[in-house]
Amino acid sequence: MFSWIWRLLGRSARPGDIYWADVPFEDGPGSKMRPCLILRPRWNGYDVLKITSRDQSHRRDHVQISTRAWDRNATKDSYLDLSDPLRVRTLDNRAGALDSATWQKVRTLHRV
Repeated sequence: MFSWIWRLLGRSARPGDIYWADVPFEDGPGSKMRPCLILRPRWNGYDVLKITSRDQSHRRDHVQISTRAWDRNATKDSYLDLSDPLRVRTLDNRAGALDSATWQKVRTLHRV
């Protein structure tokens, strides 16, 4: 769907990939390196969803995801924040990809 945009921008990250990125804090200044899910490219960066290792099982806007698929050293699963996407300008290392069943849910929710 976005392949022509990817080629135009010269980017290799694809929707559904998990990358490490410097993600800005929502409630104040600063940022944190964290894994995030790529939703779509933008001319000035990427729209992403944050991934956290903190237990968010009590929240309806988070979904548990298997972390070992992209982090062999993980001792527990992580949680994907399904709320509003954030914009990041650059990406660091690719960690892996989201499983296809969860990616389909994300695509429907965020119209990717």
